[in-house]
Amino acid sequence: MTIIQPIDTFTDNELIARVLAGEKRLYEQLMRRHNTSLFRLGMSFLNNDMDVEDVMQLTYINAYQHLDQFRQDAAFGTWLKRILINECHQHLKRMKKTASEDLALHQDIPKTRETPVDAMMNKELGKVLENALLSIPEKYRAVFVLREIDQLNVAETSKALDISKVNVKVRQIRAKLMLREHISKFYQNDVVFPFHLIRCDRIVYAVLDKLEIK
Repeated sequence: MTIIQPIDTFTDNELIARVLAGEKRLYEQLMRRHNTSLFRLGMSFLNNDMDVEDVMQLTYINAYQHLDQFRQDAAFGTWLKRILINECHQHLKRMKKTASEDLALHQDIPKTRETPVDAMMNKELGKVLENALLSIPEKYRAVFVLREIDQLNVAETSKALDISKVNVKVRQIRAKLMLREHISKFYQNDVVFPFHLIRCDRIVYAVLDKLEIK
């Protein structure tokens, strides 16, 4: 009797191998696995949920088109995060119309409208933490999101942000010092930049359509 292994039990690398072998539709599983963490990271840079969705689509398309170049000595999620950060960087450059590579410049852009994410934030803890996170410089915020919310280790965060392990530790400490003490004690990772099924489906199906994967 042949036992069929459930798709959700495959590792990322196993799914990647099958996608490269021709089972392209399995790329959907990879996207769904990493949607939430990429969305949180994107929000820490852009602070606009619709912009983040666009950047996530570009990230997944870019990753798919270069999937055969993925080196499996690193985690697939870390590789995706580095692509996302680059896409955020390019997005901010387009929006700011400047050659500056300082992503922190986007904090000078005033919010002119309430985003759908703002409207959905009905948990006070999530609101307080998000406001606090968005008040600190991007380089500290990104480390905090990856280490404290997505729970990446120091090495993974170092690779994702392309900074030294020492810098990861220093920025993490400084981020905590910048946030109010009670926030760092009481936050929960499911209330910060929440990622809902409707958004997940929208991003996944948009990418599959653009890649013409049926």
